[in-house]
Amino acid sequence: MNTIKTNTTTLQTKQHFEILDGLRGIAAFAVVIFHFMEWVFTDPTKNFIGHGFLAVDFFFCLSGFVIGYAYDNRISNIGIFNFFIARIIRLHPLVIAGSVLGLLAFLFDPFGEHLELYSTGKIIVTFLCSIFLIPLPIIADRGFNLFSFNAPAWSLFWEYIANIAYAFILYRVARRYLLLLTIIAAIGICFVGYNSGNLLGGWSGPTFWDGCARISYSFLVGLLIFRSNWIIKNKLGFGVLTILLLLAFIVPFSKWNWLTEVLIVLFYFPLLIALGAGAVLKNGQKKYCQFSGKISYPLYMTHYAFLWMFGNYYINYKPDTSQLAFVIITAVIFLVVFAYLVMVVYDVPVRTYLNDKRNKTR
Repeated sequence: MNTIKTNTTTLQTKQHFEILDGLRGIAAFAVVIFHFMEWVFTDPTKNFIGHGFLAVDFFFCLSGFVIGYAYDNRISNIGIFNFFIARIIRLHPLVIAGSVLGLLAFLFDPFGEHLELYSTGKIIVTFLCSIFLIPLPIIADRGFNLFSFNAPAWSLFWEYIANIAYAFILYRVARRYLLLLTIIAAIGICFVGYNSGNLLGGWSGPTFWDGCARISYSFLVGLLIFRSNWIIKNKLGFGVLTILLLLAFIVPFSKWNWLTEVLIVLFYFPLLIALGAGAVLKNGQKKYCQFSGKISYPLYMTHYAFLWMFGNYYINYKPDTSQLAFVIITAVIFLVVFAYLVMVVYDVPVRTYLNDKRNKTR
């Protein structure tokens, strides 16, 4: 394989893509709303944000772009080991936090049942697997998720796999071969969509390999966007791009649903990444985009422990529409505030400490 030689002159200044940060936060917020609504509407065709799970594919695409931008020109200098350490410091503190919260929610859920069905040993093993991102879909009361104590961690598992592939293979791959890999991965996405009728899989044991298909295409195409410098200069701004992103999550269902979702992932999300990277940030939006970007990962990794409690509450008490609206709105506000506190009190200090220790040992 040839060493990469890319034409990225417009990105040499290492500018920060605030609008992409902002869109990441919008996608995380959409995931939270989707997870609430899927308890209320078991029929996804009646869910107004029934395609909210596609936000994960947007994350994957954005990740490929950002990893290429951040490391293509320096991973050979810092080395693979330091790359992995940097990624672990960035990602894993919240993997641990989400696992701890999930365990606490499992043990002390005021609306939960059947805790006595699970031995202490099974709970401990499940928790350790969650901490170390080892898939173990064995808890029935958690829907046999790959990670029973923090369901969204399934995407972090595949994120790590993509990072490993990047460090050992992809950063060395010439652009034409990267394009070939992306086309092959696109075929995989089409197969999964057609075979399953949607792209919802990846989070459970039976749909494990669907997650591989989702990360493979989206991460590769995000990396390809960066390597090819497919940055579309525009004046749409954060507001318009937010609306365009949200449209992907609320598009109506039809008999061609599998194709709709496949087209969104194959073309629409890469287009939004290219537009977001080239958009002009308007006055007054920078702070919001920065906050949105910073809160996105803590919100994504801490919210689901509370979702199980909400689900059990909803099943047991069947609140009416007004009560339900009040509970969900209050819960979403709480989750955003809670995620911010986790970020400020735990995530940032831990990452700062670990980075300082790493720098002192160099």
